[in-house]
Amino acid sequence: MKVLLINGSPHVKGCTYTALKEVANQLERQEIQTEFWHIGTQPVRGCIGCRACKGKGYCVFKDNDVNSCIDAIHKADGLIIGSPVYYAGAAGSLRAFLDRVFYAASSFAGKPAAAIVNCRRGGASSAFEQLNKYFTISSMPVVTSQYWNSTHGYTPEEVQQDLEGMQTMRTLANNMAWLLKSIIAGQKTVMPPIPETPLRTNFIR
Repeated sequence: MKVLLINGSPHVKGCTYTALKEVANQLERQEIQTEFWHIGTQPVRGCIGCRACKGKGYCVFKDNDVNSCIDAIHKADGLIIGSPVYYAGAAGSLRAFLDRVFYAASSFAGKPAAAIVNCRRGGASSAFEQLNKYFTISSMPVVTSQYWNSTHGYTPEEVQQDLEGMQTMRTLANNMAWLLKSIIAGQKTVMPPIPETPLRTNFIR
């Protein structure tokens, strides 16, 4: 089993990575493999709603490794997305990246997922809620922890001093490992739900 951890911060080994690394270390202790994906610092094109991806499962624009990330998510058993908090929301480049990933991908249904955020002081809850919406619109089980998945700190060293935040990351990892193992065990006897054909209702007649 493997969990993909997406670092949505422009900093490779900053505060967001520090929180994600705590999750990864605990997953490894639970014998779950981990893989990191850093979206980088290059400008990220936003989704333009062209719908050319429909039926293909990939974005028609080949920049920013969006399609490679889609493949990596499909190959992973679980997904964790981390972001710094900018103006009480997730990083703009990460949001543009995820808009294209989730709009283009055929389906991540049934894949357990979680979001984590790091802030200096405030805005964590709204950023956390924003990221969770990608999962809840995609039929992905959302993995929880003992508190909302946030850490606090302006530097990696300060994040490590957030003892409750670090414990929240480890609890999240334990819950992710438990759910993944439960899914594997349950697949022997329980069939996943069969999705209905999607219905789209517009309110303008």
